Amino acid sequence: MNQFVIADMKLCIGCRTCEIACVMAHSDEDSLPMTAENFNPRLKVIKTHNVSVPILCRQCEAAPCLNACPNSAIYHQDDSVQVQQLRCIGCKSCVSVCPYGAMEVVVCATANGQQQVQANKCDLCKDRSGGPACVEVCPTEALTLVRPADLQALQQERQLRAARGATPDLR
Repeated sequence: MNQFVIADMKLCIGCRTCEIACVMAHSDEDSLPMTAENFNPRLKVIKTHNVSVPILCRQCEAAPCLNACPNSAIYHQDDSVQVQQLRCIGCKSCVSVCPYGAMEVVVCATANGQQQVQANKCDLCKDRSGGPACVEVCPTEALTLVRPADLQALQQERQLRAARGATPDLR
């Protein structure tokens, strides 16, 4: 079972701090200055009149994006779904099959002035020791990293409640 980040839309205020943290976590000293053209967070905050919520990759077990990729650029590693950018050809097959709308293909400028097309999705900040930057910086704690052990504990709790005859409040 893969880990993933989930958002609570009741807590999200649409501040987009998570987007900025994501871009900063994936920047290095060789990165281009942050401008509108090269601001490519791996999550997107969607805002409507009543709701705002970040859309992130759910790190699917049977990942449709992985199965659709003709170049094997998408793969499972360390309880997550990752993209090997050097293999990505920008065909958008992954975008068309993602059930959450969490994949996109972006055009990035490289340090030598050329453009590179790459799949862009949440990688759970795999190279960051503190875990996903978006979870760490969210001012309302709307984002949560869900680990397999968390889901197993929740499942056991619900099974015990059901066995004892306790019913959830369905209102």
